[in-house]
Amino acid sequence: MDLLKIKDPSFLQGLSIKELESLSKEIRQFLIEKLSVTGGHIGPNLGVVELTIALHKCFNSPKDKIIWDVGHQSYVHKILTGRACEFDTLRQYKGLCGFPKMAESEHDVWETGHSSTSLSAAMGMAIARDLKKENYFVVPVIGDGALTGGMALEALNHIGHEKKDMIVILNDNEMSIAPNVGALHNILGQLRTAGKYQWVKDELEFLLKKIPAVGGKLAATAERVKDSLKYLFVSGMFFEELGFTYLGPVDGHNFEDLFENIAYAKKTEGPILLHVITKKGKGFHPAESDKTGTWHGTGPYKMDTGDFVKPNKKQPPAWSSLVSETVRRLARDDERIVAITPAMPVGSKLEGFASEFPDRMYDVGIAEQHAATMAAGLATQNMKPYLAIYSTFLQRAYDQVVHDIARQNLNVFIGIDRAGLVGADGETHQGVFDIAFLRHIPNIILMMPKDENEGQHMVYTALNYDDGPIAMRFPRGNGVGVPLDKELQNIPIGTWEVLREGEDAAILTFGTTIPMAMKAAEQLEKLGISVKVVNARFIKPMDEIMLTSLLDENMPILTIEEAVLQGGFGSYVLEYAHSKGYYQVQIDRMGIPDKFIEHGDVSSLLEEIGLTTEEVVKRVSVLARKKQKRA
Repeated sequence: MDLLKIKDPSFLQGLSIKELESLSKEIRQFLIEKLSVTGGHIGPNLGVVELTIALHKCFNSPKDKIIWDVGHQSYVHKILTGRACEFDTLRQYKGLCGFPKMAESEHDVWETGHSSTSLSAAMGMAIARDLKKENYFVVPVIGDGALTGGMALEALNHIGHEKKDMIVILNDNEMSIAPNVGALHNILGQLRTAGKYQWVKDELEFLLKKIPAVGGKLAATAERVKDSLKYLFVSGMFFEELGFTYLGPVDGHNFEDLFENIAYAKKTEGPILLHVITKKGKGFHPAESDKTGTWHGTGPYKMDTGDFVKPNKKQPPAWSSLVSETVRRLARDDERIVAITPAMPVGSKLEGFASEFPDRMYDVGIAEQHAATMAAGLATQNMKPYLAIYSTFLQRAYDQVVHDIARQNLNVFIGIDRAGLVGADGETHQGVFDIAFLRHIPNIILMMPKDENEGQHMVYTALNYDDGPIAMRFPRGNGVGVPLDKELQNIPIGTWEVLREGEDAAILTFGTTIPMAMKAAEQLEKLGISVKVVNARFIKPMDEIMLTSLLDENMPILTIEEAVLQGGFGSYVLEYAHSKGYYQVQIDRMGIPDKFIEHGDVSSLLEEIGLTTEEVVKRVSVLARKKQKRA
């Protein structure tokens, strides 16, 4: 079949199981080939090929709402809904999004890049359907990992209480559950799918109650025994007690099993949980045999060997690795240091820490709120918790940072990974909001290093800081390649660093935008404009002594940040200047505008929003001319 000619899923209705199996092989080969060039979430998508086909064959999308949790397993869905021809542009600038996107297709009924949202969204859709007296199926697809998210459990509780018609697909790709429950679970699953399980329970109770005198007692005893047996043998009783009808486990790569169970689910009233067992990475040996999560999402790779395509020249260490290895180094001399991550031990490069200090490393699953408050609890006992968390995942723990960490002024070190633009993962993962939502919180220290050497000193500073919470932002990708000092040292809190002297204007910036500022200063020098460049490495507290000195000199100031302008570092500078009465000083700001930034390579994104060297030169030139006119 020519996948490029698929327009919508309706073609599936006329295909036999044998033809569907052939289609599955074609889709897997297509994904393996395309993602070897673009990179992407290869493992999750190879695992849901048959499941996705079955869902689109059994349901009528987009009338029926198929809701993908996280969304990194939606590539097969995109192929079946007519987007195969766009896969050469996957996750590239102006190309196909790596997650569900409503603007791409009417079949994408929910947008997501974060975990555990599908069930709550599904509940909202089901309520709307019933209030409007409409008739369609609501089918959220959620992974076993996503169920560790508290939001998913909250939704399960509410769905079960309201008894809304809904078919929840639990995509379980860990394989450990099926062997644990064994044959008894499968037998019970077969009874249910045959429509006999509920009948047997009801009929048994009816017959026992007909026995004279003792029937009621026997029925009650039988009910207790029945419940005991259920808890003994059936893990699905967790969902049954929440109010769901549990079906499964089902082989997620067997069309006959999938069709039979989905058909029964469609005929059953109330919330259904269909437990589907799939194999992550199925059909591509390197991904299928992966036990570490390396093949969850990748860059380009070689199809024949599975080797990743490496850059031509040796790269500096990844920021995540530099930070986690510095924490690991310090943990050797400080037994109070404990590392915590919400399901990101690989992304945050904590494998080495975990192997050396298994008793001091905690992956809490997709539970960012729990991770933050657990860190706070550790800190109350004079421990030194390091919370490794992506910038956009930290958003989910905002209340815990405010209420549990900062309000109690606890010594928690937050490593904010993927701060700034991240590129291919797009708007759900761009780490551009953390400055704005952290800097207004009392007691917190917020900093970002200019390079990996300063970064390791900041880690040392953070873990030696005893006066409250301290957070360090660092970007996705590799460092700039500077030599690393052997001896670690404290950086005085709230101090900035002058990188280049100048008299006509000042650029205040930090982290990834420092090279841009330095390059612009060189170009401005050729235009006769002398620019001071300041590494404003402490975003909060600011270096008020240096800033006051600049304001006293009536020095025009340009702030640059790879973060949102509203409430960001530049806003902080403006607020300070206004509060001290420096109303005449020219202050301009560059940063992320008031919109969500989509996917693409970072350089293209920076160009699109005007965060470039050329724009810096232009802005500073205007500031300098205004100063000259006033003089």
